[in-house]
Amino acid sequence: MKHRHPRLTQALRYGGVVAVLLAVFSLYTRPNFLVTLSNQIWACF
Repeated sequence: MKHRHPRLTQALRYGGVVAVLLAVFSLYTRPNFLVTLSNQIWACF
């Protein structure tokens, strides 16, 4: 099956990746999130 709009598909994929990266980076601006995350990781050991 060939895509009719390969550039649109690629642009949507890049847009999705950028949105996910921005969401992850915005979580790192919250110190409480980092403390909670490190405590949860430490609890695994």
